[in-house]
Parts: sequence; C-alpha cells; structure tokens
Amino acid sequence: MLNKLTITQAHQGLKKKEFSSVELTEAVLNRIRERNQDIGAYLTITEESALKQAIKIDKKIANNEEISVLAGIPMAVKDIILVDGIKCTAGSKILENYIAPYDATVIKRLKKQGAVIIGKTNLDEFAMGASGENSGFYPTKNPHDLERVPGGSSSGSAAAVADNLCIYALGSDTGGSIRQPASLCGVVGLKPTYGRVSRYGLIAFASSLDQIGPITKTVEDVQIVFDAIKGKDEKDSTSFFGHSERSEESNRSFANVQDDIVKNLKIGVPKEYFIKGLDPEVEKTIKQAIDKYKEMGAQVMEVSLPNSEYALACYYIIQPAEASANLARYDGIKYGLSEKGQDLLKGYLKTRKQGFGNEVQRRIMIGTYVLSAGYYDAYYLKAQKVRTLIKQDFDNVFKKVDVLMGPASPTPAFKLGEKAADPISMYLADIYTVSANLAGIPAISIPCGKTGNLPIGLQIIGNQFDDEKILQVAKLYAP
Repeated sequence: MLNKLTITQAHQGLKKKEFSSVELTEAVLNRIRERNQDIGAYLTITEESALKQAIKIDKKIANNEEISVLAGIPMAVKDIILVDGIKCTAGSKILENYIAPYDATVIKRLKKQGAVIIGKTNLDEFAMGASGENSGFYPTKNPHDLERVPGGSSSGSAAAVADNLCIYALGSDTGGSIRQPASLCGVVGLKPTYGRVSRYGLIAFASSLDQIGPITKTVEDVQIVFDAIKGKDEKDSTSFFGHSERSEESNRSFANVQDDIVKNLKIGVPKEYFIKGLDPEVEKTIKQAIDKYKEMGAQVMEVSLPNSEYALACYYIIQPAEASANLARYDGIKYGLSEKGQDLLKGYLKTRKQGFGNEVQRRIMIGTYVLSAGYYDAYYLKAQKVRTLIKQDFDNVFKKVDVLMGPASPTPAFKLGEKAADPISMYLADIYTVSANLAGIPAISIPCGKTGNLPIGLQIIGNQFDDEKILQVAKLYAP
C-alpha cells in the first residue's frame, strides 16, 4: 500500500527505484476514488497535472539525477492556498468558480522541490470553523468514525492525511485550524511562528493570526515540509527568517541533541489548561504523555498563564474584526459570484447574501459591530490590549521553561451536527489553541493516544522562533 508511506519512506523507495512516482501517485488517486465520497476530504482532484509531474520526476530518477526529499511525492493543498490555474474556492460559494491566477509562495517553493499536487482539500468556509461542517459544498467526515467531525478548519487536509488520501498536506491555522483537526484525526500538525512561513497567496481571513503549516503522518515529515516552505518572502512584509539566540541550539540536527535535550528539558504545564470542561479521558491521556517525558528525564513543573482565560473572548473580537475588513473585497464586481440587483448596493447585498454561508455572515456582523463608532474602544481596542497581556504571560513563562504542554482539543471528535446549532459551544473547541495565534508563537499537535477509536492530540507550545525546538521535543515522543 504505497499511499500509506511517510515522506521519508516514499523518498527512499523512489531513490532505490522500488516503485515510480507514477505508481505512488496512482496508489493515492485510487485511494481517493475509493474513499473521498465517504469522507469529503477533497473539493478538486488534479489528476492530469499530478501524473504529468510524476512522469517528470520519474525521468529524473531514470537519468540518475539528484532529487529532493519531496520530489515525486503526492501532497494535498487546503483550498484557501492559491495554486496557479486551479480552482480556489476557500470553501465558499462566493468563489465557487474562481481560478487562481498565480502560485502562493509556499506552492512555488514546493513545486521547486518537485512536489506532486494531487488536489485541493475541503475546509470550513474561509477557514471559519472548528468542525469541517461549515464548508459551502459538503462536510468532511472523520476517517476514524464517519459519524464524527474531523475538526476544522483544515478538515480536508487532516482527514486526507489520516486516511492516506495523500502523503502530506498543507493547512492554515488562524486559531487552531491545523492543530485541532490534527488532534481529532490522529495526525501531526504544526502551526509555525507567525512570519516563519509566507502568507502570500493565502486567501486572507484574519491577517495578524493566519499562518500556513504542514499536516503529516510523522514529526520527521513535518520538519521536512516546514524546511521546504519556511523563510523570508519579499511578497509578504510580515515574513522573516526567524532567528534568535534561543533557537541556535534548536537548529542543530535531531540526532546530535536528542540526549542532552531531554536531560535539560524543562516542561511547563499550564494549570489553566486542566480545568472544568476538559474531557476526563483527554486529561488522563495528556497527563500520561507528559509523564513519559518525565520518565525520559525531563523536568515537569506547573506554570500559570493568568490571562489565558480571556484568550477566547479576545480572539473572537480581533478575528471577526479582521475578517470583516478582509471579506469586504467580495462584492461581485471584480471576481467571484456576481448577482445582479436593481442598483449597485442591491447587487452587493444580493451577492454577499447568496455567496456567504451563515457562519461567515455571523462573523462579518460581529466584526463590523466591534469596529463601529462607539464600540471600537470598548471591544476592539481592549481586545488588542489583552492580546499584549497574553503575549507577556508566555514571555514570562518561557523564562522558566523550554516548552509548554497540554491538550490540543478539550474533547475527542464530536458527532456531526452536535454543536452546529450552538456557535458558542463550537467556539469553545478552540479554547486551547487560540492563545498561540494571539501571541504569534509556534505550536504542534502530535497523536498521544486514543479514547475508544478516537485519537487525542498532545499540544506542545514553544517560544517565538523556537519551531525547531518544539519539533525536537515532539520527535522524542512520536518520531
């Protein structure tokens, strides 16, 4: 079953000519034909261009040319990241027929490595959601239990990796949209430090929070993809190389430092992450995972992030405010869905009413409200001040510890439709993930156990630029 391979295994197999890139790509396409109807992971399959790319790589291998680790390996792209000439819907009817006119920077970088893009994955509309049910087309289902959600908003990417419908995928994370579905689907998902990966070509949702990252089967694979996509980009002024004295040690290879990393490792466990509302099975499994680090020789201590209780409220003010501004561009005039009205205003209103789903409309309304005269100071400005306090909490804690550990999601995958009628209980699914986005710091979810057949994810959070360090720490537990 070639589609079950990791990036590392697939690369070795291609190099040794045990199979071809075309065979690997066909294996993934066959799996998609078998399963995608049940899971709803993909919105677009790019079979023709994928096979063309695979043939190109096979020729290189036949000529004994050097190939990169990602060359010839089939991958999926969340349908909010632009791939030149391919539809990019952002999971919304308003962009149902929009064809991307250029490649996102991350796609350019992956294409340069010879990646095979197999298709575009489903998502909550404009990345707004924590369940995968808000797609404008059809919901994605959890491969472990088709009656449950895969998490969101990178629902299709996480489900595709978990069910071997691709070897790895790209997602985007605004408030947990990579880590939460990775946790619920039992795969590995990294949200890098804000700015480590270019956002150019990512359809904007909340620009000060959005970050592209990889979803893979192993931590080693996450490292490979992250290395390929990270780095400064002149087209994104918020991107940078990301360097600090703290990450000097982190940038050394895994092999050399595994022993001294675990001996000197100080792990902080925020007491605010183990409170009422956390599923008891999740709590037990996470604590067992942290105990494993203790057994390896790490020092574990309880720490406090006193302002984390305000993170969710703060996030659900800043994020809709930025979304309402970013989504103002969808007016039916320049591109996307266009509904005719008796006059310009009626045309705008009709287009947006028909093109946007309920959740998107809800967030635009919240965002417009908190930015409006009279409420700006009371809500938006206050939320930005609280955001600074949340960042300060992390700064203080990272003076004492190397990483923080806790749950990625308060519960395992819940039933489809279970929270659909109650937006607030749905928003609570992000309770452990939004803080990292508000502070702009890196975090990863790795599988650490199951309750029944439902996966549970351990979240490891690092200081700004310590992406490599959290990858090393994650690799100690789950290579």
